[in-house]
Amino acid sequence: MLNFAPKPRRNAAETRERLLMATVQLMLRQGYAATTVDDICREAGLTKGSFFHHFENKEAIGKATIQWWGAFGTALYAEAWKEEGRDPLEQLRHFFGIMIGFTEREDQVCTCIVGMMSQELAQSHPAMREECARQLELWTTNCARMLAAAKAKHAPDADFDPEAVAWYLNSLWQGSMLVGKTEQNSALIRSNLRMALAWVEGLLSIS
Repeated sequence: MLNFAPKPRRNAAETRERLLMATVQLMLRQGYAATTVDDICREAGLTKGSFFHHFENKEAIGKATIQWWGAFGTALYAEAWKEEGRDPLEQLRHFFGIMIGFTEREDQVCTCIVGMMSQELAQSHPAMREECARQLELWTTNCARMLAAAKAKHAPDADFDPEAVAWYLNSLWQGSMLVGKTEQNSALIRSNLRMALAWVEGLLSIS
């Protein structure tokens, strides 16, 4: 007997999410250049037709992956500042605690797609460089806001620029992940973050 029941239709948003998650996993493992559209479809268990329905090419999904990663990370970091009225220094400590938490997963060394893509593509893919820059700037803006509030509350006369310090901390965070990945040593990243927090507390004259 013939079965004319309609086949279940896959939700478009779910399909796009599966493609993005597959791309995240592949690019964390092997970077952008080594990842192909065929790899992404195979990892996601989807056809190339599904891929090209949602993304024009590999660069389009690469850019979307950076955006997804940035939104994912920002949502996690937002736990540090979500409580209105909380001491901004405690927000900063929580912020550092979140970063340290990223290094404590036993199944992988801490890394960041934004940093990886910046290293790999900034010289060759202007659109990808611009998206990476936006995500790095967002991290810095959030960090600088907490630093400025902590300075105003705890050390208004301290001689430092919150934005400059935030960029320094961003560079230290990204650089630590790069070195930690190369050395396969997450403890090194944690040590750097703890020293950075102690330095920030010193700027605010907190013993």
